[in-house]
Amino acid sequence: MLQLRSTARSDVGLVRAGNEDSGYAGSELLIVADGMGGHAAGELASAAAIATMAAIEPAGLDDAEAIARLSDAVSVASERIADVVAANPEFAGMGTTLTALAWLGTEPPRVAVIHVGDSRAYLLRDQVLTQLTRDHTYVQSLIDAGELTPEEAAKHPRRNLLMRAIDGIHQAEPDVSVREARVGDRYLVCSDGLCGYVADVDIQRLLALPDATAAVTALVDSALEVGAPDNVTCVVADVVEADSFPAEAARPVVVGAAGESRNRERLPGFVFPIDQQRDSGAQILRVSSRAESSPAEASGLAVAYREGRRRGRSRWKWAVSLALLALIAGGVSAFIYSWAHEQFYVGTNSGYVTIFRGVPGTLGPIHLQVVEHQTDLTVDALPDFEAMQVEATISTETLESASQIVQRLTERAAQCGSAPTTPGCPTAGSSAPTPPAATPTAT
Repeated sequence: MLQLRSTARSDVGLVRAGNEDSGYAGSELLIVADGMGGHAAGELASAAAIATMAAIEPAGLDDAEAIARLSDAVSVASERIADVVAANPEFAGMGTTLTALAWLGTEPPRVAVIHVGDSRAYLLRDQVLTQLTRDHTYVQSLIDAGELTPEEAAKHPRRNLLMRAIDGIHQAEPDVSVREARVGDRYLVCSDGLCGYVADVDIQRLLALPDATAAVTALVDSALEVGAPDNVTCVVADVVEADSFPAEAARPVVVGAAGESRNRERLPGFVFPIDQQRDSGAQILRVSSRAESSPAEASGLAVAYREGRRRGRSRWKWAVSLALLALIAGGVSAFIYSWAHEQFYVGTNSGYVTIFRGVPGTLGPIHLQVVEHQTDLTVDALPDFEAMQVEATISTETLESASQIVQRLTERAAQCGSAPTTPGCPTAGSSAPTPPAATPTAT
Protein backbone atom coordinates (compact mmCIF):
# COMPACT_ATOMS: atom_id res chain seq x y z
CA MET A 1 0.00 0.00 0.00
CA LEU A 2 1.26 3.46 -0.95
CA GLN A 3 0.76 6.90 0.57
CA LEU A 4 2.11 10.45 0.49
CA ARG A 5 4.84 11.88 2.66
CA SER A 6 4.92 15.66 2.32
CA THR A 7 6.83 18.78 3.31
CA ALA A 8 6.21 22.49 2.73
CA ARG A 9 7.81 25.91 2.90
CA SER A 10 6.59 29.45 2.29
CA ASP A 11 8.59 32.68 2.22
CA VAL A 12 7.40 36.27 1.89
CA GLY A 13 10.23 36.94 -0.57
CA LEU A 14 12.53 39.95 -0.70
CA VAL A 15 10.12 42.64 -1.92
CA ARG A 16 6.56 42.11 -0.65
CA ALA A 17 5.56 43.42 2.76
CA GLY A 18 3.30 40.45 3.54
CA ASN A 19 2.65 36.89 2.44
CA GLU A 20 -0.51 36.34 0.38
CA ASP A 21 0.44 32.72 -0.44
CA SER A 22 -0.95 29.81 1.56
CA GLY A 23 0.17 26.18 1.49
CA TYR A 24 -1.08 22.89 2.95
CA ALA A 25 0.86 19.63 3.14
CA GLY A 26 -0.97 16.55 4.42
CA SER A 27 -0.99 12.82 3.88
CA GLU A 28 -3.95 13.06 1.47
CA LEU A 29 -3.91 16.63 0.18
CA LEU A 30 -1.34 19.07 -1.17
CA ILE A 31 -2.61 22.62 -1.74
CA VAL A 32 -1.15 25.96 -2.78
CA ALA A 33 -3.26 29.13 -3.05
CA ASP A 34 -1.79 32.44 -4.22
CA GLY A 35 -3.95 35.33 -3.00
CA MET A 36 -4.49 38.42 -5.11
CA GLY A 37 -5.85 41.83 -4.32
CA GLY A 38 -3.07 43.36 -2.22
CA HIS A 39 -4.91 45.96 -0.13
CA ALA A 40 -8.08 43.94 -0.86
CA ALA A 41 -6.95 41.11 1.42
CA GLY A 42 -5.45 38.53 -0.91
CA GLU A 43 -4.02 36.80 2.15
CA LEU A 44 -7.55 36.20 3.45
CA ALA A 45 -8.70 34.81 0.10
CA SER A 46 -5.89 32.23 0.00
CA ALA A 47 -6.41 31.33 3.68
CA ALA A 48 -10.15 30.89 3.08
CA ALA A 49 -9.43 28.57 0.15
CA ILE A 50 -7.07 26.44 2.26
CA ALA A 51 -9.61 26.18 5.11
CA THR A 52 -12.34 25.09 2.69
CA MET A 53 -10.29 22.61 0.65
CA ALA A 54 -8.54 21.06 3.69
CA ALA A 55 -11.90 19.68 4.87
CA ILE A 56 -12.06 17.34 1.85
CA GLU A 57 -11.33 13.65 2.51
CA PRO A 58 -10.51 12.23 -0.93
CA ALA A 59 -8.98 8.87 -0.01
CA GLY A 60 -11.03 5.89 -1.17
CA LEU A 61 -13.18 7.83 -3.66
CA ASP A 62 -13.53 6.68 -7.23
CA ASP A 63 -12.56 9.07 -10.01
CA ALA A 64 -16.02 10.57 -10.58
CA GLU A 65 -16.65 11.06 -6.85
CA ALA A 66 -13.26 12.68 -6.35
CA ILE A 67 -13.74 15.09 -9.25
CA ALA A 68 -17.24 16.02 -8.06
CA ARG A 69 -16.15 16.56 -4.44
CA LEU A 70 -13.10 18.64 -5.36
CA SER A 71 -15.05 20.75 -7.86
CA ASP A 72 -17.79 21.34 -5.31
CA ALA A 73 -15.18 22.45 -2.77
CA VAL A 74 -13.82 25.05 -5.22
CA SER A 75 -17.35 26.39 -5.73
CA VAL A 76 -17.88 26.54 -1.98
CA ALA A 77 -14.56 28.39 -1.57
CA SER A 78 -15.72 30.96 -4.13
CA GLU A 79 -19.07 31.38 -2.36
CA ARG A 80 -17.38 31.82 1.02
CA ILE A 81 -15.03 34.46 -0.40
CA ALA A 82 -18.11 36.25 -1.72
CA ASP A 83 -19.59 36.09 1.79
CA VAL A 84 -16.42 37.63 3.26
CA VAL A 85 -16.57 40.50 0.76
CA ALA A 86 -20.29 41.03 1.43
CA ALA A 87 -19.55 41.38 5.15
CA ASN A 88 -16.45 43.51 4.51
CA PRO A 89 -16.92 45.71 1.39
CA GLU A 90 -13.39 47.04 1.77
CA PHE A 91 -12.16 43.60 0.68
CA ALA A 92 -13.79 43.88 -2.76
CA GLY A 93 -11.33 42.61 -5.35
CA MET A 94 -9.87 39.80 -3.23
CA GLY A 95 -9.32 36.46 -4.92
CA THR A 96 -6.93 33.55 -5.15
CA THR A 97 -5.49 30.89 -7.39
CA LEU A 98 -5.70 27.29 -6.24
CA THR A 99 -3.80 24.18 -7.23
CA ALA A 100 -4.34 20.98 -5.26
CA LEU A 101 -3.37 17.33 -5.51
CA ALA A 102 -5.60 14.76 -3.77
CA TRP A 103 -4.45 11.25 -2.93
CA LEU A 104 -7.14 8.70 -3.86
CA GLY A 105 -5.12 5.72 -2.70
CA THR A 106 -7.23 2.90 -4.18
CA GLU A 107 -5.84 0.24 -6.50
CA PRO A 108 -4.28 1.16 -8.77
CA PRO A 109 -3.17 4.18 -6.73
CA ARG A 110 -4.15 7.52 -8.27
CA VAL A 111 -4.04 11.23 -7.62
CA ALA A 112 -6.58 13.87 -8.65
CA VAL A 113 -5.30 17.31 -9.66
CA ILE A 114 -7.55 20.40 -9.49
CA HIS A 115 -6.37 23.77 -10.74
CA VAL A 116 -7.49 27.41 -11.15
CA GLY A 117 -5.02 30.20 -11.99
CA ASP A 118 -1.24 30.21 -12.42
CA SER A 119 0.06 28.22 -9.49
CA ARG A 120 1.34 24.87 -10.77
CA ALA A 121 1.64 21.13 -10.08
CA TYR A 122 4.59 19.10 -11.36
CA LEU A 123 5.48 15.41 -11.35
CA LEU A 124 9.07 14.16 -11.17
CA ARG A 125 9.18 10.52 -12.30
CA ASP A 126 12.37 8.70 -13.28
CA GLN A 127 14.19 12.07 -13.22
CA VAL A 128 11.81 13.50 -15.85
CA LEU A 129 9.82 16.64 -14.89
CA THR A 130 6.26 16.97 -16.21
CA GLN A 131 3.98 19.96 -15.69
CA LEU A 132 0.55 18.64 -14.70
CA THR A 133 -1.35 21.92 -14.98
CA ARG A 134 -1.87 24.59 -17.63
CA ASP A 135 -1.67 28.24 -16.58
CA HIS A 136 -4.90 30.21 -16.85
CA THR A 137 -3.13 33.37 -17.99
CA TYR A 138 -3.29 35.76 -20.92
CA VAL A 139 0.21 34.83 -22.11
CA GLN A 140 -0.60 31.10 -21.96
CA SER A 141 -3.52 31.76 -24.32
CA LEU A 142 -1.05 33.45 -26.69
CA ILE A 143 1.30 30.47 -26.43
CA ASP A 144 -1.59 28.10 -27.19
CA ALA A 145 -2.48 30.22 -30.24
CA GLY A 146 1.11 30.10 -31.48
CA GLU A 147 1.58 33.86 -31.05
CA LEU A 148 4.25 33.61 -28.35
CA THR A 149 7.01 31.19 -27.42
CA PRO A 150 7.40 30.18 -23.76
CA GLU A 151 10.64 32.18 -23.68
CA GLU A 152 8.86 35.32 -24.95
CA ALA A 153 5.99 34.75 -22.52
CA ALA A 154 8.41 34.75 -19.57
CA LYS A 155 9.31 38.38 -20.36
CA HIS A 156 5.90 39.59 -21.53
CA PRO A 157 4.67 42.68 -19.61
CA ARG A 158 1.27 41.03 -19.07
CA ARG A 159 2.58 37.65 -18.00
CA ASN A 160 0.78 37.90 -14.64
CA LEU A 161 -2.64 38.70 -16.10
CA LEU A 162 -4.98 35.93 -14.91
CA MET A 163 -7.89 34.65 -16.99
CA ARG A 164 -9.34 32.53 -14.18
CA ALA A 165 -9.34 32.83 -10.40
CA ILE A 166 -11.52 32.09 -7.38
CA ASP A 167 -12.92 35.53 -6.60
CA GLY A 168 -16.52 35.10 -5.46
CA ILE A 169 -17.71 36.96 -8.57
CA HIS A 170 -17.13 34.72 -11.56
CA GLN A 171 -18.06 31.06 -11.69
CA ALA A 172 -15.04 29.03 -10.68
CA GLU A 173 -14.00 26.80 -13.59
CA PRO A 174 -11.28 24.43 -12.37
CA ASP A 175 -9.36 21.99 -14.53
CA VAL A 176 -9.57 18.51 -12.98
CA SER A 177 -7.71 15.35 -13.96
CA VAL A 178 -6.90 11.95 -12.44
CA ARG A 179 -3.49 10.32 -12.88
CA GLU A 180 -1.82 7.05 -11.93
CA ALA A 181 0.67 7.22 -9.03
CA ARG A 182 3.75 5.07 -8.59
CA VAL A 183 6.14 4.49 -5.73
CA GLY A 184 9.06 6.86 -6.13
CA ASP A 185 6.99 9.62 -7.74
CA ARG A 186 7.63 13.08 -6.35
CA TYR A 187 5.04 15.88 -6.68
CA LEU A 188 5.59 19.62 -6.45
CA VAL A 189 2.78 22.13 -6.01
CA CYS A 190 4.01 25.73 -6.06
CA SER A 191 3.01 29.37 -6.47
CA ASP A 192 4.26 31.43 -9.39
CA GLY A 193 6.79 32.99 -7.04
CA LEU A 194 8.81 29.88 -7.88
CA CYS A 195 7.85 28.84 -11.40
CA GLY A 196 7.59 32.44 -12.62
CA TYR A 197 11.26 33.11 -11.86
CA VAL A 198 13.10 29.77 -11.70
CA ALA A 199 13.52 27.85 -14.96
CA ASP A 200 12.03 24.37 -15.30
CA VAL A 201 15.50 22.88 -15.82
CA ASP A 202 16.53 24.22 -12.41
CA ILE A 203 13.28 23.12 -10.79
CA GLN A 204 13.93 19.60 -12.12
CA ARG A 205 17.49 19.58 -10.81
CA LEU A 206 16.57 20.78 -7.32
CA LEU A 207 13.43 18.65 -7.05
CA ALA A 208 15.59 15.60 -7.75
CA LEU A 209 17.59 16.04 -4.53
CA PRO A 210 17.38 12.77 -2.56
CA ASP A 211 15.66 14.27 0.50
CA ALA A 212 12.29 16.02 0.04
CA THR A 213 13.05 18.51 2.81
CA ALA A 214 16.32 19.45 1.15
CA ALA A 215 14.47 19.80 -2.15
CA VAL A 216 11.78 22.14 -0.84
CA THR A 217 14.43 24.23 0.91
CA ALA A 218 16.57 24.46 -2.21
CA LEU A 219 13.59 25.38 -4.40
CA VAL A 220 12.58 28.34 -2.23
CA ASP A 221 16.22 29.38 -1.81
CA SER A 222 16.63 29.40 -5.59
CA ALA A 223 13.78 31.90 -5.91
CA LEU A 224 15.30 34.06 -3.16
CA GLU A 225 18.65 34.01 -4.93
CA VAL A 226 17.16 35.51 -8.11
CA GLY A 227 15.50 38.30 -6.14
CA ALA A 228 12.13 36.73 -5.20
CA PRO A 229 9.94 39.75 -6.04
CA ASP A 230 6.88 37.66 -5.17
CA ASN A 231 5.90 35.38 -2.30
CA VAL A 232 7.24 31.84 -2.77
CA THR A 233 5.45 28.68 -1.62
CA CYS A 234 6.36 25.05 -2.36
CA VAL A 235 4.77 21.79 -1.25
CA VAL A 236 6.68 18.60 -2.09
CA ALA A 237 5.43 15.03 -1.55
CA ASP A 238 6.85 11.58 -2.21
CA VAL A 239 4.83 8.45 -2.95
CA VAL A 240 6.15 5.89 -0.47
CA GLU A 241 5.29 2.47 0.90
CA ALA A 242 2.88 2.85 3.82
CA ASP A 243 5.11 0.85 6.17
CA SER A 244 8.04 3.24 5.66
CA PHE A 245 6.72 5.22 8.65
CA PRO A 246 4.00 4.59 11.25
CA ALA A 247 0.44 4.37 9.97
CA GLU A 248 -1.00 6.91 12.36
CA ALA A 249 -1.77 10.14 10.55
CA ALA A 250 0.55 13.02 11.29
CA ARG A 251 -0.92 16.47 11.62
CA PRO A 252 -0.76 18.43 8.38
CA VAL A 253 1.43 21.47 7.83
CA VAL A 254 -0.08 24.85 6.97
CA VAL A 255 2.33 27.57 5.79
CA GLY A 256 2.00 31.14 4.60
CA ALA A 257 -1.07 33.32 5.16
CA ALA A 258 -3.33 30.43 6.22
CA GLY A 259 -0.90 29.53 8.99
CA GLU A 260 -0.83 33.01 10.52
CA SER A 261 -3.02 33.49 13.60
CA ARG A 262 -3.90 37.06 12.66
CA ASN A 263 -5.43 35.92 9.37
CA ARG A 264 -7.36 33.09 11.02
CA GLU A 265 -8.77 35.58 13.52
CA ARG A 266 -10.02 37.75 10.64
CA LEU A 267 -11.95 34.77 9.25
CA PRO A 268 -14.04 33.75 12.26
CA GLY A 269 -16.51 31.69 10.22
CA PHE A 270 -13.82 29.32 8.91
CA VAL A 271 -12.55 26.14 10.52
CA PHE A 272 -8.83 25.71 9.96
CA PRO A 273 -7.00 22.37 10.20
CA ILE A 274 -5.20 21.51 13.41
CA ASP A 275 -1.69 21.77 12.05
CA GLN A 276 1.73 20.98 13.40
CA GLN A 277 2.83 24.54 13.92
CA ARG A 278 1.53 28.01 13.14
CA ASP A 279 3.49 29.82 10.47
CA SER A 280 5.69 32.75 11.44
CA GLY A 281 7.36 33.94 8.27
CA ALA A 282 9.38 31.39 6.35
CA GLN A 283 8.59 27.90 7.52
CA ILE A 284 9.57 24.40 6.56
CA LEU A 285 7.99 21.30 8.04
CA ARG A 286 7.67 17.66 7.09
CA VAL A 287 4.56 15.55 7.62
CA SER A 288 5.92 12.42 9.23
CA SER A 289 6.15 10.94 12.70
CA ARG A 290 8.76 8.30 12.14
CA ALA A 291 12.08 8.19 13.99
CA GLU A 292 14.86 9.67 11.86
CA SER A 293 17.85 7.56 10.90
CA SER A 294 21.35 8.94 10.79
CA PRO A 295 21.12 10.07 7.14
CA ALA A 296 17.92 11.96 7.95
CA GLU A 297 19.62 13.53 10.96
CA ALA A 298 22.35 14.68 8.64
CA SER A 299 19.71 16.12 6.35
CA GLY A 300 18.12 17.86 9.32
CA LEU A 301 21.45 19.45 10.16
CA ALA A 302 21.75 20.58 6.56
CA VAL A 303 18.31 22.12 6.77
CA ALA A 304 19.22 23.84 10.04
CA TYR A 305 22.35 25.20 8.36
CA ARG A 306 20.32 26.51 5.41
CA GLU A 307 17.77 28.03 7.78
CA GLY A 308 20.63 29.67 9.65
CA ARG A 309 21.82 31.14 6.37
CA ARG A 310 18.28 32.37 5.69
CA ARG A 311 18.11 34.04 9.10
CA GLY A 312 21.49 35.54 8.35
CA ARG A 313 20.11 36.91 5.12
CA SER A 314 17.16 38.32 7.08
CA ARG A 315 19.53 40.12 9.43
CA TRP A 316 21.47 41.33 6.42
CA LYS A 317 18.27 42.60 4.78
CA TRP A 318 17.36 44.42 8.01
CA ALA A 319 20.77 46.06 8.13
CA VAL A 320 20.48 47.06 4.49
CA SER A 321 17.03 48.49 5.18
CA LEU A 322 18.42 50.66 7.97
CA ALA A 323 21.22 51.80 5.70
CA LEU A 324 18.75 52.64 2.97
CA LEU A 325 16.67 54.67 5.40
CA ALA A 326 19.74 56.62 6.36
CA LEU A 327 20.57 57.22 2.71
CA ILE A 328 17.02 58.32 2.00
CA ALA A 329 17.25 60.81 4.85
CA GLY A 330 20.44 62.05 3.21
CA GLY A 331 18.87 62.69 -0.19
CA VAL A 332 18.51 59.33 -1.97
CA SER A 333 14.76 59.91 -2.32
CA ALA A 334 15.46 61.82 -5.53
CA PHE A 335 17.12 58.75 -7.03
CA ILE A 336 14.20 56.50 -6.04
CA TYR A 337 11.76 59.04 -7.47
CA SER A 338 13.69 59.03 -10.75
CA TRP A 339 13.71 55.22 -10.91
CA ALA A 340 10.00 54.97 -10.16
CA HIS A 341 9.17 57.31 -13.00
CA GLU A 342 10.69 54.92 -15.51
CA GLN A 343 7.88 52.46 -14.65
CA PHE A 344 4.24 52.40 -15.80
CA TYR A 345 0.97 50.92 -14.63
CA VAL A 346 -2.73 51.02 -15.47
CA GLY A 347 -5.04 51.93 -12.61
CA THR A 348 -8.02 54.10 -11.77
CA ASN A 349 -8.30 57.82 -11.14
CA SER A 350 -11.68 59.16 -9.99
CA GLY A 351 -13.37 56.19 -11.61
CA TYR A 352 -11.59 56.41 -14.98
CA VAL A 353 -9.03 53.98 -16.44
CA THR A 354 -5.72 55.79 -16.27
CA ILE A 355 -2.12 55.18 -17.34
CA PHE A 356 0.29 56.22 -14.60
CA ARG A 357 4.01 56.82 -14.88
CA GLY A 358 5.67 55.47 -11.73
CA VAL A 359 4.66 52.91 -9.12
CA PRO A 360 1.71 52.89 -6.68
CA GLY A 361 2.34 54.40 -3.27
CA THR A 362 4.33 57.15 -1.65
CA LEU A 363 7.73 57.63 -0.09
CA GLY A 364 6.95 59.82 2.90
CA PRO A 365 5.43 62.97 1.41
CA ILE A 366 6.61 62.07 -2.12
CA HIS A 367 4.11 60.53 -4.55
CA LEU A 368 5.80 57.88 -6.69
CA GLN A 369 3.41 58.29 -9.62
CA VAL A 370 1.90 60.89 -11.92
CA VAL A 371 -0.89 60.64 -14.47
CA GLU A 372 0.58 59.86 -17.88
CA HIS A 373 -2.74 59.62 -19.72
CA GLN A 374 -6.32 59.98 -18.49
CA THR A 375 -8.76 57.97 -20.68
CA ASP A 376 -12.49 58.53 -21.02
CA LEU A 377 -13.14 54.84 -20.25
CA THR A 378 -14.86 54.35 -16.90
CA VAL A 379 -14.03 51.42 -14.67
CA ASP A 380 -17.79 50.86 -14.24
CA ALA A 381 -18.03 50.06 -17.97
CA LEU A 382 -15.63 47.11 -17.67
CA PRO A 383 -16.55 43.48 -16.99
CA ASP A 384 -16.18 42.58 -13.31
CA PHE A 385 -12.88 40.71 -13.66
CA GLU A 386 -11.16 43.44 -15.72
CA ALA A 387 -12.51 46.11 -13.35
CA MET A 388 -11.01 44.20 -10.42
CA GLN A 389 -7.63 44.03 -12.18
CA VAL A 390 -7.61 47.76 -12.88
CA GLU A 391 -8.56 48.54 -9.27
CA ALA A 392 -5.64 46.37 -8.14
CA THR A 393 -3.40 48.02 -10.81
CA ILE A 394 -1.75 46.30 -13.80
CA SER A 395 2.02 46.85 -13.96
CA THR A 396 3.76 47.23 -17.33
CA GLU A 397 7.31 47.85 -18.43
CA THR A 398 6.66 50.43 -21.17
CA LEU A 399 4.14 53.11 -22.12
CA GLU A 400 3.40 51.13 -25.29
CA SER A 401 2.44 48.07 -23.25
CA ALA A 402 0.21 50.19 -21.01
CA SER A 403 -1.51 51.60 -24.10
CA GLN A 404 -2.10 48.06 -25.39
CA ILE A 405 -3.73 47.12 -22.10
CA VAL A 406 -6.03 50.15 -22.33
CA GLN A 407 -6.93 49.16 -25.89
CA ARG A 408 -7.86 45.66 -24.73
CA LEU A 409 -9.94 47.07 -21.87
CA THR A 410 -11.71 49.38 -24.32
CA GLU A 411 -12.55 46.39 -26.52
CA ARG A 412 -13.91 44.43 -23.55
CA ALA A 413 -16.08 47.38 -22.52
CA ALA A 414 -17.38 47.65 -26.09
CA GLN A 415 -18.27 43.95 -26.05
CA CYS A 416 -20.31 44.49 -22.90
CA GLY A 417 -21.93 47.51 -24.49
CA SER A 418 -23.12 45.42 -27.43
CA ALA A 419 -24.12 42.40 -25.29
CA PRO A 420 -24.83 43.72 -21.77
CA THR A 421 -26.41 40.48 -20.58
CA THR A 422 -23.09 38.61 -20.95
CA PRO A 423 -22.11 37.13 -17.54
CA GLY A 424 -19.68 39.44 -15.74
CA CYS A 425 -20.70 42.57 -17.66
CA PRO A 426 -21.84 45.60 -15.62
CA THR A 427 -25.48 46.46 -15.24
CA ALA A 428 -26.73 48.48 -18.18
CA GLY A 429 -27.49 52.13 -17.54
CA SER A 430 -24.89 52.82 -14.85
CA SER A 431 -23.89 56.47 -14.88
CA ALA A 432 -20.36 57.66 -15.55
CA PRO A 433 -18.46 59.20 -12.66
CA THR A 434 -17.75 62.90 -12.56
CA PRO A 435 -14.56 63.61 -14.51
CA PRO A 436 -11.63 64.22 -12.15
CA ALA A 437 -10.39 67.66 -11.34
CA ALA A 438 -7.04 68.71 -12.67
CA THR A 439 -4.44 66.09 -11.80
CA PRO A 440 -0.66 66.02 -12.16
CA THR A 441 0.50 64.75 -15.53
CA ALA A 442 3.85 63.46 -16.63
CA THR A 443 6.14 65.78 -18.49
